[in-house]
Amino acid sequence: MDVIVDNFPAYLAGFSMTLRLTVVSGVIALIWGLVLAALRVSPITPLRAFSTVYVELLRNTPLTLVFFFLVFVAPQFGLLAPLGFWTAVIALSAYTSAFVCEAVRSGINSVGLGQAEAARAIGLTFGQTLSMVILPQAVRTVIPPLINVFIALAKNTSVASGFATVELMAAGRRLGTQNPAEIIPVLIGVACFYLLITIPAGISAGVIERKVAFAR
Repeated sequence: MDVIVDNFPAYLAGFSMTLRLTVVSGVIALIWGLVLAALRVSPITPLRAFSTVYVELLRNTPLTLVFFFLVFVAPQFGLLAPLGFWTAVIALSAYTSAFVCEAVRSGINSVGLGQAEAARAIGLTFGQTLSMVILPQAVRTVIPPLINVFIALAKNTSVASGFATVELMAAGRRLGTQNPAEIIPVLIGVACFYLLITIPAGISAGVIERKVAFAR
């Protein structure tokens, strides 16, 4: 395991980039996913159709293909993303937002229909009903699956290693190339750093889920 200790700064640099990708992409995906969820339950048909097509397309497309589209196809249409960190953020955010949308939509659907009908009966608009009545009740059921989505996001950042982003997996690959005789310890080190993100998040999801079940 000396290779891990000797190259700890390289691991730390890669872990820092992975953490940045996870946080920045997670925030953007959460905001865009909430917008998509609102559109998905909107009474306006074109908005519902747009959200449905977007979500189904992204959910059923491999993340690597999303990266390829941004790097090789989008520039042909004049859409230029700076290669590296922000390309990874755009791809991860666009992809993850589809799963955020479905998690939020499932929470919205778990709220009784009578709640929305009562809100409309007192004159609330669709936006007011969603933000003041439905979403506050849906939050407790939405948080556990959202945490699982963000755990998947943390692991999906490894795809960025193939597109000019030196995150944890890319750092591990470089160390493996430099230390071919110690490739297993190198990969164990990479896995341990991923676990620093995923295990606490998984524990949090379990705690919240138990609290929600108790509250019910």
